[in-house]
Amino acid sequence: MNQRTPFPRGTLAGSIATVTAAARAGGALQPIATGCEFVEERGATFFVRVLANFQRKAEQAAAQQRAESVGRPANPFLPYEEALFVANVSESHVAILNKFNVVDRHLLIVTRRFEQQQSLLTLRDFEAWWRCLGEFDSLGFYNGGAEAGASQAHKHLQLVPLPLAPRGSPVPIAPLLPALPDAQGHGRVRGFDFCHDFARLPAAASEAAAARRAYETYAAMLGRVGMAPPSGSATDLQSEPYNLLACREWLLLVPRSREFAGGISVNALGYAGALLVRNEEQLRELRATGPLAALRETARPWRACGRPAAGPHAC
Repeated sequence: MNQRTPFPRGTLAGSIATVTAAARAGGALQPIATGCEFVEERGATFFVRVLANFQRKAEQAAAQQRAESVGRPANPFLPYEEALFVANVSESHVAILNKFNVVDRHLLIVTRRFEQQQSLLTLRDFEAWWRCLGEFDSLGFYNGGAEAGASQAHKHLQLVPLPLAPRGSPVPIAPLLPALPDAQGHGRVRGFDFCHDFARLPAAASEAAAARRAYETYAAMLGRVGMAPPSGSATDLQSEPYNLLACREWLLLVPRSREFAGGISVNALGYAGALLVRNEEQLRELRATGPLAALRETARPWRACGRPAAGPHAC
């Protein structure tokens, strides 16, 4: 078999389980332990993880900063650790485990050659993403830039299994999602009083057609929030940081203003209703202000959102 031949359909979940067990036993996989809490707001049950060992995560970030300070940017994906390799996804992407995972079976879908994390997603990215999303119930997410929670400069899409939490909706914000978007399939998430765009994806005749429709919808969403859409070149850079959530049924895009709400780092999973805090003090602060306030603080406000040509749900 060619080393770039995509994994056989129906095998990805089993490969993730096998590699996870071996990588954990061999020490290549180093999960970060957390406790679990829940915060109710606006009819949604937000899932909050509390780090059991913040020092370990801080040391990981400090090691990368030291490497970058002496002119050697740390890139864990070139080359990636063989013990973390899960599968070939396409000619352009591979799937590996997230070494320092908070969520079990957390998959990274990485470009084989270096591409910037700030470059816009391409059809090839969506084709690789959708091949993995079709394997089991999962949620994809993308952190477009450091202000959106990205910790690596090499382009990588991500995938986590559903449900995200042991209770409530598989995706915690599901109760807030619009059931009836506008005529173009777009809508607003209840309680998200900041710039964003939500779109439902119709069923497609094939995986390739579904990936293309998702890519075209993503391009349209960028324009609806005032960001430059892709021109078709793999070197297109994003006009500002953003997060993207993706599943087989819908997409959610949120332009970002900053990474932190107080001391809480927010990445794409925050807008799915799953947050990570360093300690009990941050948890108390989050309970006092509410998770939606943290999302509002880190997103671009409505007043700075672009105006699409038409549609009642325009930003």
